[in-house]
Amino acid sequence: MIAEIVTVGTEILLGNIVNTNSAYLAVECANLGLTVYYQSVVGDNEERMKAVIRTALDRSDVVILTGGLGPTEDDLTKEVTAEVMGMPLVEDAHSKERIERYMKEYKKNNSQRRITSNNYKQALIPEGALVLDNHNGTAPGLILEKDGKIAILLPGPPVELKPMFTEEVYPYLRKKQPEIIYSQVVKICGIGESQVAEDIQDMIQAQTNPTIAPYAKIGEVHLRITAKASDEKEGKKLIKPVVRELKRRFGRNIFATEAEKTLEEAVVDMLRDQQLTLALAESCTGGEIAARIVNVPGASQVFTHGFVTYSNRAKRKCLGVKKATLKLEGAVSAKCAKEMAKGGCNAAEADICLSITGLAGPDGGTKETPVGTVFMGCCYNGKVVTREFHFTGNRTKIRQQATAHALAFLRECMMEGISKSE
Repeated sequence: MIAEIVTVGTEILLGNIVNTNSAYLAVECANLGLTVYYQSVVGDNEERMKAVIRTALDRSDVVILTGGLGPTEDDLTKEVTAEVMGMPLVEDAHSKERIERYMKEYKKNNSQRRITSNNYKQALIPEGALVLDNHNGTAPGLILEKDGKIAILLPGPPVELKPMFTEEVYPYLRKKQPEIIYSQVVKICGIGESQVAEDIQDMIQAQTNPTIAPYAKIGEVHLRITAKASDEKEGKKLIKPVVRELKRRFGRNIFATEAEKTLEEAVVDMLRDQQLTLALAESCTGGEIAARIVNVPGASQVFTHGFVTYSNRAKRKCLGVKKATLKLEGAVSAKCAKEMAKGGCNAAEADICLSITGLAGPDGGTKETPVGTVFMGCCYNGKVVTREFHFTGNRTKIRQQATAHALAFLRECMMEGISKSE
């Protein structure tokens, strides 16, 4: 079945509220095996809402509308949808009783609040519609079916929408859509999107079910493998050989096969598994690598020190970088990165230390050392390796790329045990 998502609310058009509902519903529709071709946002205007809803019902089997179910005059979703589908509004005694009970309980906590008549607007429902009780607010949800088309009306607040969808709408749509979509993510670091795409071109050209879709993130490439199946067990069976082949092709560049697992979590897990302690010596990233590491619960077991040595003086004082190195080679150099890594290991008495120094811009670059030049060093097992990178973009983008590549470099050094020294 083809589904369409329509979000109602002028406040969303104005940017006052971020539209997270559409993203949530799109994921849930994909999980159900529904195909979503269109998403739209329309303000609280009756004529424009009619046009959007008519168009959506013409081209889609299921239209999911969010927002505009409240008690005020500009809450028009139910009224407009009912008119478009030719379903007159009637009072629903069950909904009215629930609204009264909810309002009386609320009034107990605020004696100045009174129950206004406009709240009962929410008890009017399109005749023949299925009512979805709202356990987290007053506006009930609705499912309207007519002439082979389905309109599902959900409240706008995510705290009301999400449980209603999970408890009521998902089971309803599951019965309508026998197939499900099952997917798994393979996450890759250390190589770029173009290389990954080239390496799986034959798989993409031959694919039918399941399919592979690449997504680029800063410093990472994610491959989503998606299968249509009758149930989760069959979906897993279809995806398993594809994941096995990707592991064969990309090997150690794969850091996760779970959607939730981050690169920093993979690094912390590796440190924990190898019983290593980590120190970081950062310059141009200003502590961003440390920030990502400490986002991981349990990082304190492995991460001991983070040095942010932004100035040359700090590099000398905290990490023991030689004055001659800074004078002759410069702070943005392989030798400085090497001495930072070694000095960080010694100062923190850590098993491994990653260092980073570079030019994030926008100023300070030269022909020999342009903006975006970054050097990294890793000291482990008494050896130090360094690597030179060249990133593009503005200051923020360069720092983000440097942080992501630093985590990948650290992971690579641990896997190799730093087999060679500079």
